[in-house]
Amino acid sequence: MPLINFKYSDLCTMLGKEVPQETLVQRIPMIGADMHDTEPGCEDMGVEFFPDRPDLYSVEGLARALRAFLDIEPGMKKYEVGDSDVEVTVDQSVKSMRPWFLCGVVRDVEIDDEFLRSMMELQEKLHITIGRKRSKLAIGIHDLDKVEPPFIYKLVDPHSVRFVPLAMDEEMDLAEILQRNEKGKAYAHLLDGFDKYPIILDKNGSVLSFPPIINGVLTTVTTGKHDLFIDVTGNDRKAVKGALDIVATALAERGGRIETVVMHDGDETFRSPDLTPSKRTISASACDKFLGTTLGPEGMVECLRRMGMDAVANGDEVEVTIPSVRLDIMHDVDIYEDVATGYGFDRFGGRHSLVQTSGSMSPLTTFSENLRDVMVGLGFNEVTTLTLSNQKDEFEISGLPEVDVVRVMNPITEDHTCLRPYLMPSLVRILRHNKHRDLPQRIFEIGNVVRDFHTQPRLCAMVTASKTSFTEIKSLTESVLREMGLRYTLEPCDLPTFVPGRGARIMMDGKEIGMFGEMAPSVVVGYEITHPIIVMEIDLEPIVALKKDTLF
Repeated sequence: MPLINFKYSDLCTMLGKEVPQETLVQRIPMIGADMHDTEPGCEDMGVEFFPDRPDLYSVEGLARALRAFLDIEPGMKKYEVGDSDVEVTVDQSVKSMRPWFLCGVVRDVEIDDEFLRSMMELQEKLHITIGRKRSKLAIGIHDLDKVEPPFIYKLVDPHSVRFVPLAMDEEMDLAEILQRNEKGKAYAHLLDGFDKYPIILDKNGSVLSFPPIINGVLTTVTTGKHDLFIDVTGNDRKAVKGALDIVATALAERGGRIETVVMHDGDETFRSPDLTPSKRTISASACDKFLGTTLGPEGMVECLRRMGMDAVANGDEVEVTIPSVRLDIMHDVDIYEDVATGYGFDRFGGRHSLVQTSGSMSPLTTFSENLRDVMVGLGFNEVTTLTLSNQKDEFEISGLPEVDVVRVMNPITEDHTCLRPYLMPSLVRILRHNKHRDLPQRIFEIGNVVRDFHTQPRLCAMVTASKTSFTEIKSLTESVLREMGLRYTLEPCDLPTFVPGRGARIMMDGKEIGMFGEMAPSVVVGYEITHPIIVMEIDLEPIVALKKDTLF
């Protein structure tokens, strides 16, 4: 969980009153956090927040939440947003790479050392969490006074632009930065496969940023009073917008004035940031039933205002106004959780269960645990991947037989449009994200796939190395099958997933329970991997049903 470090006096300044430190230590965990050990009277404090609340990743966001939670300033914080004359153009060349780009301006920000540290920590924590280590989004904060609008975001040849990267004094082109700069080497893999790189330039061609790698030294933010320009680039518009809103409002908490910029993105022209709140209506009776409370609509309004939201009761319904920085609110249940938090988890009474039972591990769980030991003994590392996938990875690229899938209604990303019917593509994606790591890579997963609305447990193991062979994966597969004590036969497999003549089906009692082989080069290249892959996938359900009393 993200750790937020701050000064007690700084937090009290932002709260607008001095709250006893003992009270803060008791109350902060009630909004979803773990307090780090804080000595009484110690100025330094630390809090770990749950990953679903990126709006709390800074002392500014924490202060905003506490003002509402401690009834200092309940309800939704409203920020005045003006319009600037700054214009930004999104060149359509970036649509093939990092297509989403949103910006904002915050003026008259008084920056001291403590605020500068907080701002850098917030930026980095957003990069790591919702930014997925900058693969999903990257944030830049710049001194606006040192550059001249309008700005442009576009792709350029790696050798055509030179600038001095942040914290350096030597001018480099983009290719040199990836090879020689510390940040460049750390994030170079995000640009693998592209022959042009993204850049943000001002009117005079001065470089603000080389996203998602590094900013230019020209726009370095220092202490003092400054106008700031924020840029966020990425692959997911919702995440990009959320990150911009969180950073802009954090700066506003320090007294800055938020102003929009004019964004020109293809045929679309709009102003950014847009802090318009969203609305959701919940049933008070449904919420009470869910929580086991008797708060009623008016009681829920009070609880939600304590959580930094506005709410209005209308009969049994409660209309909730949700700040744009609350990225965690996606369902009525999320509102119910905020009602419970605002009410106070310490006020919920405990009771003994009316039913006394004892449990034990199911045959599948016992089997899976033993199978994990076998795979680790064979030199594999376990991974856990999402059950959500997409038809392109599952069928089009992999060459696996197409089957009916459970589709996601109104998916928010092209990567998550269905529930996976195979484990294999999920593991290949792990290798794709780690192709800059050392070889060989040996991974496995014991996880669920979904077919015909039925969940099936499966094992998939995968190896990528400079040299692999069908003999190696056959030996590994047979080792696992022997450990299971199975009687099986092997038959040729002619799927386009495998190199012709180097794939096999695993048969048990005349039924196929799995397959293994050497992945075809076309499939490997389709997943943007440059080394050969061998793989096996086994359906565990019929094995557990057959051997539930004699597993291993």
